[in-house]
Amino acid sequence: MDQGRIQTFVDSLWDDSIVGELVEYVKIPNKSPLFDPDWAAHGYMDQAVELMERWCRTHAPSDATVEVVRLEGRTPVLLVEVPGQSDDTVLLYGHLDKQPEFTGWEDGLGPWNPVIRDGKLYGRGGADDGYAVFGSLTAIGALRDQGIPHARCVILIEACEESGSFDLPYYIDHLADCIGHPSLVVCLDAECGNYDQLWCTTTLRGNLVGTLRARVLGEGVHSGGASGIVPSSFRIVRQVLDRLEDPATGEILLPELHAGIPDSRIDQARAAAGILGDTVWRKFAWAGDTQPVAADPAELLLNNTWRPTLCVTGADGIPAIGSAGNTLRPETGLKLSFRLPPTTDANVAAAAVKNAIESNPPSGAQVEFEVESAMGGWSAPEVAPWLEASMQTASKAFFGADAMYMGTGGSIPFMGMLGEKFPGVQFLVTGVLGPKSNAHGPNEFLHIQKGKRVTACVAQVLADHFNKDTAAKAA
Repeated sequence: MDQGRIQTFVDSLWDDSIVGELVEYVKIPNKSPLFDPDWAAHGYMDQAVELMERWCRTHAPSDATVEVVRLEGRTPVLLVEVPGQSDDTVLLYGHLDKQPEFTGWEDGLGPWNPVIRDGKLYGRGGADDGYAVFGSLTAIGALRDQGIPHARCVILIEACEESGSFDLPYYIDHLADCIGHPSLVVCLDAECGNYDQLWCTTTLRGNLVGTLRARVLGEGVHSGGASGIVPSSFRIVRQVLDRLEDPATGEILLPELHAGIPDSRIDQARAAAGILGDTVWRKFAWAGDTQPVAADPAELLLNNTWRPTLCVTGADGIPAIGSAGNTLRPETGLKLSFRLPPTTDANVAAAAVKNAIESNPPSGAQVEFEVESAMGGWSAPEVAPWLEASMQTASKAFFGADAMYMGTGGSIPFMGMLGEKFPGVQFLVTGVLGPKSNAHGPNEFLHIQKGKRVTACVAQVLADHFNKDTAAKAA
């Protein structure tokens, strides 16, 4: 392999075609079904699929097949099958649906307003995860450019990941013959500790999402006439939350949400912390003198990857300050998002949370917790020697630095599905979501140079995957 030629091929295609396509993709408000229930009528998802399908048909090898698969009532899937020089299969995964707009974008930036500034493409979805199909197919093309053999490759891009991938299991069953039994899964939807080397994801947290509601009255009443007699629904909610989380430390109090941390993952967190230092927490836009919840970067990484946490991500029944009158509100609703350790049983966790919230409600109020989704996490199997060597080779060749391992605080439901369906499969889970890239929030960006180098690294891994059996025999 001429690694310089690989990088030149990748850079040229990114500059000449991919960046322009991603600019157009960012303009499309194709929000995930959870955030746009009328996605089919609006047509934005179809626009995004058609954009990627056109590009794939133009740039895929001549022997490849490109298809949009649609099951009735479900978001579509883009499927690209590229024959290889062996019957072995590599599954390359990404998604094209997006998170909603969110507020706080800087002047001149916006979720559907693509702007390239300082080598970064700002806007929703470029890094999470619009670039995946372009990067995957380009990596294969870079090998074809040099006549380097690779296994059969199946690229699967779903449109429901940001909603928990609830449509994906139906497609996995429907496409079982095409997918086969892959020996390697490449996922380009993960975080990275910095932009200076290849970061390989070892774990993903599970996610439990639901709505907590506390109701004390059938209608709002004058606060002067009711306060001191009628309990505040907000206070009821505060009391219930204190059953779940220590209000001083944020520690989750329910044992069902915790899991033991393997020694190997602790060692990996410490190694990553040694590289990243205080950038583990400095990458965030802190307000005032706010401090992280711990001083040790390794502990912060473990908090973010192996310890359960709770975020309140939305509220109902609370008017905006400018519209708030002197009214004792009849109810308060909160959207709760729990991140769960990789090995925690999400269904057991959901039952524990529901029981803690609804049992013996304060002041006899109507209190309920409606579970919207409960997804388990994922912990990668032990890395095969060939893959460890390949990731190091790739990172050194295209970044000039060692590859590193880290857990990720987010969730990718498909990884857990594949881990259960194909025991023993190897995973390369990586991505471009580094410091301040701010996926799901304001000012989200794709670091273009990082995207190019990750693409080249995937090409290296695909080549080494083809030769893995020869390498194993030689060893």
